[in-house]
Amino acid sequence: MNMLQAIVLGLVQALTEYLPVSSSAHIRIIGDLMIGQDPGAAFTAIIQLGTELAVLLYFRHDIIRILGAWFACLFGKYGTTWKERLGARNKDAALGWYIIVGTLPIVIAGLLFKHAIETTLRNLWITVAVLFAFGILLWIVDARSVQKKTIEQMNVREALLFGIGQMLALIPGVSRSGGTITFGRAMGYTREAAVRVSFLMAIPAVFGAGILEAVSAVKDVASGQAGMFPGWGPTIIAAIISFIVGYVVIIGFLRFVSTFSYKAFAVYRIGLAVVVALLLITGVLPAIDPAMVG
Repeated sequence: MNMLQAIVLGLVQALTEYLPVSSSAHIRIIGDLMIGQDPGAAFTAIIQLGTELAVLLYFRHDIIRILGAWFACLFGKYGTTWKERLGARNKDAALGWYIIVGTLPIVIAGLLFKHAIETTLRNLWITVAVLFAFGILLWIVDARSVQKKTIEQMNVREALLFGIGQMLALIPGVSRSGGTITFGRAMGYTREAAVRVSFLMAIPAVFGAGILEAVSAVKDVASGQAGMFPGWGPTIIAAIISFIVGYVVIIGFLRFVSTFSYKAFAVYRIGLAVVVALLLITGVLPAIDPAMVG
């Protein structure tokens, strides 16, 4: 991977990470078209740190408020019963706990199925199937669901359901934001509330995955077993681009969902699934990267 290709992939990451269209699927597909192979799960996870840093910057005031309330409740400022320590008297502290609950499914599944996530599930036919299926699902759910719930109305059960939606994004093509937004809209959350939950819930999960993959990549490079990892230079460049452009995309996306439905994203997913299927059928793209088979 050269620097120009790294810049392009950084732009792709920034433009697709927050939208319900699957950034990992786009990195997988465009990476294969540009450099002739899958950039790999490690590259994908590490450059996601760039877009998550943009989330930290944009939501910094919310994050500081939630963390402050969470620690205050944990140490008994608003009461010493276990319910009060879990945020019964403070909605920001409760939201902090809900983010933790919502992070558990993707962490557990990521650890249990790490090998499959990095190999089998990166088959492009699987990506095509889930792009299409979740495009249809998002379209139907968004069109038929009411918009009444806000973040302040979340409970433990709904936090777990949001987390399950996020967990499904371990399959390239589902989309982390797409999974959480679809589950959120199905539960009656407003479009903007579902997006905000998606942003906040992604922070621990994506940062955790990125850090773990960075550590793993360092070990692999040191041992000469880097596999599909394209190197630190292109990876860092892509991460920086994804951070800068990602911040702008957050602003635009939040404005978009406050006015429009998700229909356009659903149609895009379906169209992309058809295009990728045609590329697979004609042999332009391989379903499985040769490096993974070897």
